[in-house]
Amino acid sequence: MSSGIEQAPAMPVWDLPVRGDNPPSPDPDLVSRLSEIGSATACARLHGQGIRRTFVDGPTSMSPGSKIVGRALTLQFMPQREDIADGQSQEYIERSTALWAVLDEVQPGDVLVVQAYGSHTTGCFGDMLVRYFKLRGGAGIVVDGRIRDVPRVSELDVPIWSTGATPHYASQSELFPWAYNVPVAVGGVLTLPGDLVVADDDGAVVVPRRRAESVVQAAAEHDAWEKFSRRRIDEGAPLRDYYPLNERTRLEYEAWRDQQNGNHATE
Repeated sequence: MSSGIEQAPAMPVWDLPVRGDNPPSPDPDLVSRLSEIGSATACARLHGQGIRRTFVDGPTSMSPGSKIVGRALTLQFMPQREDIADGQSQEYIERSTALWAVLDEVQPGDVLVVQAYGSHTTGCFGDMLVRYFKLRGGAGIVVDGRIRDVPRVSELDVPIWSTGATPHYASQSELFPWAYNVPVAVGGVLTLPGDLVVADDDGAVVVPRRRAESVVQAAAEHDAWEKFSRRRIDEGAPLRDYYPLNERTRLEYEAWRDQQNGNHATE
């Protein structure tokens, strides 16, 4: 005869963590050239190519002056549902999640991009996890959620873009580390595993992997004419003529650029 009390399942009701394939490693030379570009330039060049949503809205640098460029590894938090790990110990819940698993996939130079819905109460990373991430060679973390253990995390010198601090650990409140190496939505931006991330004091920008080369090339041209315009404005030229260039001043710029290239060729 039933007691009327439901028994907790002995095993989780879902096979966790959910995982995708490891993304391809980027060309080191491409990453190096992309490292010369700021997030604002990357964002503008992508916008010019029709890619509109690239700025990760919300997270800001916890260490002003930091800059990172690297391959995106992704981590997805999901809202908690009490039956998913019902009957399991806290040790199982923590060690068997995507949060632990993704850290073992980190390669030197990787940027961990984390979907946390802007949660104010979920501490997605703390001292121990950031410490392990650093030892794996990770370049930095971009999370639209919170960090805990901020004093100790700050001592590790790992560049982090987050929405602030909380005393809560990862699964203490409303979210649960669910999947890794899957598409994520971070700060309103779709990030695919293997995309490239440029983050600095202006914020974090996601560069689609297949657009990275064209962004680098477009940025080089953009930086060149801005250098020219900056010089002319410093000399007293009207802003409206040189930022942006008009038809006349573009011809002037092209002549200046050709002269600069000729000078470099003879050196």
